[in-house]
Amino acid sequence: MSARGKARKRALDILFEAEIRGDPVLDLLAERSESASPPVPEYAAELVRGVQEHRAQIDEMLAGNARGWTLERMPAVDRNILRIGAYELFWAAGVPDGVAISEAVLLARELSTDASPAFVNGLLARLLELRPTAGG
Repeated sequence: MSARGKARKRALDILFEAEIRGDPVLDLLAERSESASPPVPEYAAELVRGVQEHRAQIDEMLAGNARGWTLERMPAVDRNILRIGAYELFWAAGVPDGVAISEAVLLARELSTDASPAFVNGLLARLLELRPTAGG
């Protein structure tokens, strides 16, 4: 796994943990950054901060384009993988669209259900199609 791939996984761990525990995301990031071994990679921290900064927009895009699914009904791991993927598609400089989507699909394949990779791929591809009009 590449350094960025590991950073995405670490960002997912932090986002997922914060959601499950009901903790503020940025507080958990700060806690993990201070005490974690190995340290939180800078790109992971950038992803967590970016997802949190744009979370309302990201969740609105996901909810509006996930045909037949609400955000609440999605598995928490998928929801957070999608948030990272959407952040990379719309706001992360220097991440090719195909890389953002394929990395999200890889995380879903590794960490979620058998149906999750196709779901993540389809929803992020749909967001990519909307990007010129979505204000990213």
